[in-house]
Amino acid sequence: MQHDKFSVVFKVKPNQTEVILIQHQLIEACKHNDRRAQLKLYNKYCDGMYYVAQRFINDPFEAEDAMQEAFIKAFTKLHQFTGEVSFGAWLKRIVINKCLDKLKAKRLELIAINEQVLGTVEEEENWSVEDGIGIEEVKKTMEELPEKYKVPLMLYLIEGYDHDEISEILNISQVASRTLVHRGKKKLQEELKHKRHGTGY
Repeated sequence: MQHDKFSVVFKVKPNQTEVILIQHQLIEACKHNDRRAQLKLYNKYCDGMYYVAQRFINDPFEAEDAMQEAFIKAFTKLHQFTGEVSFGAWLKRIVINKCLDKLKAKRLELIAINEQVLGTVEEEENWSVEDGIGIEEVKKTMEELPEKYKVPLMLYLIEGYDHDEISEILNISQVASRTLVHRGKKKLQEELKHKRHGTGY
């Protein structure tokens, strides 16, 4: 049995390495405008990136446009991909930026805030929602928040960016990022409570 276990282990590792190598080869081929390689890379990531786009843009056609435009930009900027992060993480950043560009183009006020009147907000390590509320309900309620709270909160809670990254993406200070996320969490809790218990009063 020990021999079988070692066989399984040594079979898995080369396969993982092979997958990484194949993706690296695909990316290198895409850099040389290989259309078949671009199609393979697109097919590998398009569903996941469309899901990311839909979290920021509710209209499915607009979300698909943003996703496709992001791929076009990614293919033209592949020489900037250094491999310091995974290709998926690098591509997701481009998709999110493209979604934000579309929101700004529609003149939706993403960040309407006077940073001079903001105080420092402490992180809430124990922030949570009520028991029995599922992740899908949280996501759906988050999508209904005002844009100035929805976008930073999506980036922080769903996409996993820290305040330094959010401030860079949204071109705001880290203080503004912390404040918007803090207020967004409060607003999200209120909306979830309202849905679960009516007015909550």
